[in-house]
Amino acid sequence: MESVELLDALAYLMCLLGCKAFLWIRWYGSPYGRYSSQYSGPCVPVRAAWVLQELPSLAWPLLECACASAVRLDRLPNRVLLAMFLVHYIYRTLIFPFVIRGGKPTPLFTCVTAFLFCLYNGYLQSRYLSHYAVYAEDWVTQPCFLAGGLFEYVTAANYLGESVEWFGFALASWSLQGAAFALFTFCVLLSRAMHHHRWYLEKFEDYPKSRKILIPFLY
Repeated sequence: MESVELLDALAYLMCLLGCKAFLWIRWYGSPYGRYSSQYSGPCVPVRAAWVLQELPSLAWPLLECACASAVRLDRLPNRVLLAMFLVHYIYRTLIFPFVIRGGKPTPLFTCVTAFLFCLYNGYLQSRYLSHYAVYAEDWVTQPCFLAGGLFEYVTAANYLGESVEWFGFALASWSLQGAAFALFTFCVLLSRAMHHHRWYLEKFEDYPKSRKILIPFLY
């Protein structure tokens, strides 16, 4: 008999399997893509492999949406979260495989293990969100304030990440155009970050005065 306790147990098991996968790949590598060789065993064409291995994570949400017992899907937060999961796997299954240029065949073993993971995870996420997850009705509309990580050092860590992204793009393109875009983006985001920082200081008396605006330890 399925219960939320079973899904919790499966989630803990997935955490353990993730640690095991880390050690396995760290020691033995992952023999697909650029790391594949003639010793990788039977292979599947890369596009077919992507479609087949990702398919369970696309199918599970659709099955749950058609299931009369999916009582939690009458709640907006559950629908939104499941839709986010579904959209990701629509891309992974139906779009990404067909925009791959070239690509080495995927070893059958890798394809099968990826299929089993998507079967496992697709069931876990879809079943939990459609049958058990309980959220407040304003879960997806109520403003939330991020904390931890870089947000401990700067107010606008999200803007810092975007700035680094586009400066990286400028370096990769090594062009005046890329540099201009990166600089323009940085100027706009820095000004927004300054406004955000001032707003936090005005609205929250206990907001850390030592926290920087955009660049850790500097500004």
